[in-house]
Amino acid sequence: MNNFKLILISLILIALISPPSSAAKSEVTWTNPEKYRDIKAGDENRKTFKTRVFKTFEKHFAKLAEKLPEGQTLKIDVTDVDLAGDVDIGGIINRIRIVTDLYFPRMKFSYNLINADNTSIKSGEINLKDMGFMLGSNLRYRNDSFGYDKKMIAQWFKDTFKDDYIKK
Repeated sequence: MNNFKLILISLILIALISPPSSAAKSEVTWTNPEKYRDIKAGDENRKTFKTRVFKTFEKHFAKLAEKLPEGQTLKIDVTDVDLAGDVDIGGIINRIRIVTDLYFPRMKFSYNLINADNTSIKSGEINLKDMGFMLGSNLRYRNDSFGYDKKMIAQWFKDTFKDDYIKK
């Protein structure tokens, strides 16, 4: 009886830990990042900062894509980024990103949602901008790096893939 319980518990744990193999996913491509409008680093090393920005947004798109039905892939090709805020160039030391409503987040990309058969379900060219990004309160991304930008992307995702596409 004890062996049966142990085996049963082990199987349940394995099922909970193992991710579904056909879960929706995302693929992000960064086209000509050297031409992006604003991906300035401030005090941080430029290459390190750019890598951190890319990884942050790739994870964000992946998390959003998890809401799509299994077997689908959301392909994103980013062609321009203008992060919320601007790097203060007043001094050489301690350059920081100042976030004011004057410097709103923007992102240009194309997307293609494909199913397991590699058939396009929905696609488009997107020119996102959130000029009112500091209005209202959204506690979800308040303490996140690039929170205003992530909020803008999440709103686009919600508007674009509502009802028919998002798993209930």
